[in-house]
Amino acid sequence: MIRLKKGKLHHTEQDQSILSIPYSKCLAKTYTCPTGKTTSGRTVLEHCLIVSEIARELINRLPDSTAAIYPKGVELIAGSHDVGKVSPTFQKKIFDNIDDNLHGLCPALEKISSQLERNWGGHAGTSQISLSDMNVGKYIPEIVGQHHGYSPPVRGSKAEGEVFGGKAWQQERVQLIEALSNYLQVIWPVIESPVQARLIAGLTSVADWIGSGAYFEEPEKKWHDRISRSIDDAGFVSPLVKKRLNFKTVFKIEGSEEFDPYPLQSKFIETVSAPGLYVFEAPMGYGKTEAALYAAYQMLATKQATGIYFALPTQLTSNKIYDRFNVFLRNILQPECIHRKALLLHGNAWILEQTEMGEDGRPGGTWFNTSKRGLLAPFSVGTIDQALMAVMNVKHGFVRAFGLAGKVVILDEVHTYDFYTGTILYALVELLKALNCTVIILSATLSRERRKQLVQQDVSEMRYPLITAVGKNSGCREISVKPPQSYTVKIQSVCEESIAIEEALRRAYKGQQILWVENSVADAQNCYLDLAARGAESGIECGLLHSRYTAMHRQDKENYWVNQFGKSGWKSRNRKGRILVGTQVLEQSLDIDADFLITRFCPTDMILQRIGRLWRHDKAPRNKVAQREVWLLIPDPNAVEAEPGKAFGINSLIYDTYILCRSFEIWRHKDEIILPRDIRSLVEDSYRTREESGIMARLLRELNSGNRHKKGRMSLEQLAHMTLSRGAKTLPESKAQTRYSEMDTLEVLLLRHMALDSDNQSTNLRLIDGENVVLPWHRHRLTKKAWRSMSIRLMNQMVHVKPNHAPIPLQKDTLFKTGLGNCLYLGNPAYDEALLRVAIVDDTGELCGYQGAPLHDKFRIQYRSDLGYRMSKHKEIKS
Repeated sequence: MIRLKKGKLHHTEQDQSILSIPYSKCLAKTYTCPTGKTTSGRTVLEHCLIVSEIARELINRLPDSTAAIYPKGVELIAGSHDVGKVSPTFQKKIFDNIDDNLHGLCPALEKISSQLERNWGGHAGTSQISLSDMNVGKYIPEIVGQHHGYSPPVRGSKAEGEVFGGKAWQQERVQLIEALSNYLQVIWPVIESPVQARLIAGLTSVADWIGSGAYFEEPEKKWHDRISRSIDDAGFVSPLVKKRLNFKTVFKIEGSEEFDPYPLQSKFIETVSAPGLYVFEAPMGYGKTEAALYAAYQMLATKQATGIYFALPTQLTSNKIYDRFNVFLRNILQPECIHRKALLLHGNAWILEQTEMGEDGRPGGTWFNTSKRGLLAPFSVGTIDQALMAVMNVKHGFVRAFGLAGKVVILDEVHTYDFYTGTILYALVELLKALNCTVIILSATLSRERRKQLVQQDVSEMRYPLITAVGKNSGCREISVKPPQSYTVKIQSVCEESIAIEEALRRAYKGQQILWVENSVADAQNCYLDLAARGAESGIECGLLHSRYTAMHRQDKENYWVNQFGKSGWKSRNRKGRILVGTQVLEQSLDIDADFLITRFCPTDMILQRIGRLWRHDKAPRNKVAQREVWLLIPDPNAVEAEPGKAFGINSLIYDTYILCRSFEIWRHKDEIILPRDIRSLVEDSYRTREESGIMARLLRELNSGNRHKKGRMSLEQLAHMTLSRGAKTLPESKAQTRYSEMDTLEVLLLRHMALDSDNQSTNLRLIDGENVVLPWHRHRLTKKAWRSMSIRLMNQMVHVKPNHAPIPLQKDTLFKTGLGNCLYLGNPAYDEALLRVAIVDDTGELCGYQGAPLHDKFRIQYRSDLGYRMSKHKEIKS
């Protein structure tokens, strides 16, 4: 036998196994001193108590309606997350990472292999197994098991198994739980649903991150009085909202005239009175955004919401909406409210620079990212993708659910999503309703079938504009609103792109502001090069906007061009002609106004959205010869009838060929449309189910069943269902994608130069703008604030691209040796996470691999501040 005396292990000749270390002496953390030396950190008991108290305080700060979603005693679940650290393998691992040789205190650990933990997902797996054998209740073991973001592989394991330390170590884990329960004076709660389990899992992870942060690192410092400050510094502070503000005050811009709400805005605001689902269909340019924000303000002022998340289709539109959102926040929040400052710095940089989130939220951690961290802030603007992951089996998806609970969630431009993304969207809406959210869905071009799927009830009203409201405990109401005055838009279809180029240059030469929208980045880049070369000779200013710029260049470009085509550019609007070329980012949520529009042909709802950027403001200083007119760049009608897929070319890979053909039938003979009167009929005629024959019957079958080039609707919907989280299960983030056709999720870090400096234990970087940066290899050489600042600088050098357009990844060892992992998340090879890609940009804009490493096996890649990230299969890239 082994007898435990005074915390030390003693062996006998009869038994070579080990008993245990008392749970009160087991370590949860190490501590790195300012000198770089690693010593013992907090004990497991201390850390679990800290996390319990943080979870309790986080719930105490919620409005009663949101706090009520959590069962009493949930802090015990959060505190139990690290019970698995009371195990021989984890204790061996932590002692191996301490500089002083402490194994003399724990001789029984000397023959233990800490590598065994990989077989069951580390200490989190041990936590799940331990609680499973304690019969603590449904969902609870899975919640604590996935507190690092994924479900550990523990099927068939038993808590008293030899690898977990046998009965003695399990008994210590039981005693730890008993100590927590006694301290907190609570027992295990009953979890009633998978949604509730998902919410508690998010709370547990966030509480663990905060409890692992700077406030609690030094083991000798008392922690009780640091709970509240740590939560404040993590950004979980209730917003201070001004009361009884009218519409004019909420949207007042200094130096601009005030404006009253349109009748349709007033009707929508009146309708949103409690948490539930609200769909607002109204024409482009009639203030859906302002109506949604004012409704959100009322929910905040009456304490029926905890914050706002504004979700848009793309990063470009979500970046630009900040300007309008910041005015809104400045007007509704008290001057002393910290969140008033949060979004006044563009891109949520404040969240990264000023908030302390502990382990996974530190630079280089999985959650140190504005797009993710923004979900936890009371007020944020981001992409729909981050919200969609709240219902997907993606790493830390449940943290996203926690961040959204109780908020007003505004989903803009929902018509843009395909069958795959739409399926996930419907699941998100159901989750948000269960989390006591106020869900506001905005669209100008929603079909009745899509609206039916969103509200999950039958709908019949065909009038337009329209409000559809589904209360938490009430049925569906369809409320029609008197439409605004109609106007006529001239339509001209053109097959020859060269004719359109000449027309754009001719009109721009006369001073008009031209918008040209392409369906792909490559086509937009080529079009821009042609127009810019010709326009320079005539003093015409040309610009390009799409999604493949670094954050730094994208922000500069969008600020300039959206201002030139927006209200702030009215004074200089008629000084010269301008042509702005872009992709779908120009059709979504941007308040830009063009005199003339040229657009590549696309589905009806997208065409209407693009037309919404034409003559958007009645008071804009319009060019005298301008007409409200759109040119559609269409393929040869005869070619469409013969071989539609070939005729539409790359556009049939971006949009479904059947939908393109249905839209083509409607638009090819149009010479004018009347808006908003025609919006409903144009959309319904394009998407209404009908019997087909001939080529159209084949295309419809391919739409549903797919072909060798693309998956069909049924396959996409089935794939989407497979990505949804079931119960408490989850997978690594790289396993889930929110858009089947747009997998632009890989990050590429672009640098001018990168070289290792072994003498100084650092890496020398030269950024795209020429700035030189020294990146230490060891964390203790910079303060936490300095690391956060360094991370933000590097994030501004990144571009997001599709996986097949990304450079070949560097060897893992090479990438980790650079020290980039101190700033950026490099992935977790044990869980098959995607790694950061790195490329060097030479003086000509050509990309090459680091230290001569291969860059890409099919493409040459170029990056220029005007063109962005550009691929080429040819020997020469046109300059």
